[in-house]
Amino acid sequence: MAVLIDFAPVRCALRAHPPMGVAARSEFALLPRAAAPRVATQLHGVSARSVARLPLMTAMLAALFAASAAAPAHAARIKDIADVEGVRPNQLSGYGIVVGLDGTGDGQQSLFTVQSILSMLRRRGVTISIDPRQIRVKNAAAVVVTATLPPFARSGNRIDVQLSSIGDAKSLRGGTLILTPLMGADQQVYAVAQGPVSLGGGFAAQAAGASATSGHVTAGVVTGGAIVEREVPVNLGADGIVRLSLHDADVTTATRVASAVNVALGDGTAQAVDPATIEIHLLENERAMLMLPEIENLEVAPSRRAKVIVNERTGTVVMGEEVRIAPVAIAHGSLQIQVKTDLGVSQPAPFSNGETVVVPDSTINVEEGKSQRLALLRGAVNLGQLVGGLNALGVTPQDLIAVLQAIKAAGALDAEFELM
Repeated sequence: MAVLIDFAPVRCALRAHPPMGVAARSEFALLPRAAAPRVATQLHGVSARSVARLPLMTAMLAALFAASAAAPAHAARIKDIADVEGVRPNQLSGYGIVVGLDGTGDGQQSLFTVQSILSMLRRRGVTISIDPRQIRVKNAAAVVVTATLPPFARSGNRIDVQLSSIGDAKSLRGGTLILTPLMGADQQVYAVAQGPVSLGGGFAAQAAGASATSGHVTAGVVTGGAIVEREVPVNLGADGIVRLSLHDADVTTATRVASAVNVALGDGTAQAVDPATIEIHLLENERAMLMLPEIENLEVAPSRRAKVIVNERTGTVVMGEEVRIAPVAIAHGSLQIQVKTDLGVSQPAPFSNGETVVVPDSTINVEEGKSQRLALLRGAVNLGQLVGGLNALGVTPQDLIAVLQAIKAAGALDAEFELM
């Protein structure tokens, strides 16, 4: 349905009552941001209160502009493409002992396991005067314990820990991790872990001449097994500035994020200082936690680089929709060479004092694939046209890798080629 609008009377109304975000934006710029109404992001710069004050025709025009400025396709929230600087997890690690194993622990070769158990017993008043090499502890295993301390974790919170055997243990199934301190990079203890080990359903069994294993039985987890003892302080906006860090540095994306924040909070609020960092200035006595929920839900269309990722080991090819190629003609054939070796036995004649030997009989079969016509891929084609043109050649994933490498070598592939 087509709608015709006569804009002549609207121009007169615009001179008398300019809409929000056009000329009235400079009027709000003279006021403190706390006194100026927050601009509703749904209307892209037009708040509901200001629209009510405008004449009817001006409000209709503002709504029409807002509808036409809907979020572009493939838009993403700022919280999905950027992090707040300083809000980050921290890695913890420690050394511990898993006990209670059913004879599947470390063997006699893992002396550090025995020494760790002896040290633990001495701290508890139990002294054993014996050579550690003479002790066999098959129901214990030495493990490395790792965990991730999330941001804003408070003392008393529980986090999951992962365990990995560092000795020659056969399985950690049924074991219990005893008290293990977890330290950060500064060698300070931030959490302590303890609890039963879970393998996620894995098992290992063996008997004379046979064994069966399911899953990875020398690594496990203790769900909620660590208690946070030390907090990592995070002070947002301590210097009056909140910084956003993009996951993928890009000049265009950084500029779009700064523009979206300025439209929502007012001109001059945000500034892109480099391709990965956007600075957001706080007002006096303004808390960052009150402003961040409004910022992180703004939608921005990130600018993605054209990239082709190839994994030759698995034959996987991933291409983004931004991939473009210049005009190029492609012809791809296949040459298959099959080598087959049959082993025969040469038996000597009776009473000839000869020896029985194995004689290899090799057969080489060479087959050349069907002749392929030249396929013309025109320039500036999109991803669907590119895939359709390559499928017309009947290429397999391995052949597709060779074709893409040849196109890149010819300078006709306008994308970054990454080989895994």
